[in-house]
Amino acid sequence: GMSNSSYSQPPVKDKEKILATGYRANGSVIEGKYHIYPEQAAAGLWTNPTDLAAYIIETQLSLQGKSNKVLNTAMTKLRLTPYIDSNAALGTFISRKGNEKYFSHGGANEGFRCQYYGSVDSGDGVVVMVNSDNGRILDEIINSVATVYGWKDFYTPVVRKTVIVPADLLNEYAGKYVLDKDTVTINTSGKAMLVVNNVQYYPIYFFTDHDFFSPDLPFNLKFEKDANGKINDIYFKNDGGEMRAKRIE
Repeated sequence: GMSNSSYSQPPVKDKEKILATGYRANGSVIEGKYHIYPEQAAAGLWTNPTDLAAYIIETQLSLQGKSNKVLNTAMTKLRLTPYIDSNAALGTFISRKGNEKYFSHGGANEGFRCQYYGSVDSGDGVVVMVNSDNGRILDEIINSVATVYGWKDFYTPVVRKTVIVPADLLNEYAGKYVLDKDTVTINTSGKAMLVVNNVQYYPIYFFTDHDFFSPDLPFNLKFEKDANGKINDIYFKNDGGEMRAKRIE
């Protein structure tokens, strides 16, 4: 029933008129309105929230043995079983919110951001898409849906008291860091910002002189020093795991 979805690259002609235009974080239009990606499995799906919600519902029904339109229950259970680690299943990710379990996946092509969640044990689910490189509103909407519809333990607001970090210490943090293929820049001129690849800007706030956060990032962050006391990386941690951005200058 996903009648407005396709893996056709480029998109089929009769669908072009309903395709959204992608935008940079600064509001400028993506050249050509959107990119045509050669990686069809990873970046080739054209869809919308309604169609993607149908996929979530069918997955939930199959998991409960109530429908086998696409995959049978055994295959659906296998597909939602983490393989590489506790989170990465087959084509989706598994996360726990308290005692509740969800399958989910995000999307990030140039000019577009999206995120979906589907409950493993109930019919709860949500899909949010934006046609912008600025996807900050995604979590805001998802958390609001979870709150309004009473998803137990999905979203628990964290209240932090911020502190003022001395300017000389802020200057020590300023610089470039590398995280996988992304460049993370800490800019402390004016309002302190964490900048990803010079296109995504996140305001940051400190709750100790080295622990910080951004309301727009799902991580706790920390500046770490080497044995000589020099800042050498940024530590990222959330329920899904941890990673470090190494300083390069």
